[in-house]
Amino acid sequence: MDARLDFFATGTGGRLVKSLMTLGRELKAMPLPAATQELVALRVSQINGCAVCVDMHTKDAAAAGESALRLNLVAAWREATVYTDAERAALALAEEGTRVADGAGGVGDEVWARAAAHYDEDQLAALVTLISFMNLANRANIITRQPAGGYVAGQFH
Repeated sequence: MDARLDFFATGTGGRLVKSLMTLGRELKAMPLPAATQELVALRVSQINGCAVCVDMHTKDAAAAGESALRLNLVAAWREATVYTDAERAALALAEEGTRVADGAGGVGDEVWARAAAHYDEDQLAALVTLISFMNLANRANIITRQPAGGYVAGQFH
């Protein structure tokens, strides 16, 4: 499968992608555990069906030492016993923040309260931005049919 658009081949696309990559690096430096960041990025990408982001975040998480078991169970995290309560709260927020069109109320108060019980305001800001960022990246990649499978861990960091 070939991509519909090579972002790096256009002046506008190249500038925008570089800006997004800068934001992605800033998010990595935020006070949110790296494992939580990768699990959230992976789950949002699974929900949206963004193969290139699933490829990227699975490989980056594995390279950072995340276990295959935890990566393989992200799609079924509610039934899995391998995640902390904080990670569960982040995954619930990621799901509701990604599926805003599916629910009339958006992110529910209960989901927000669970996240707020585990993360301080700086971490919540990072988490909300990460979820939003991943939804943006997923949509851009899906619209332009970016192919998956060729990513090398750490390629964009």
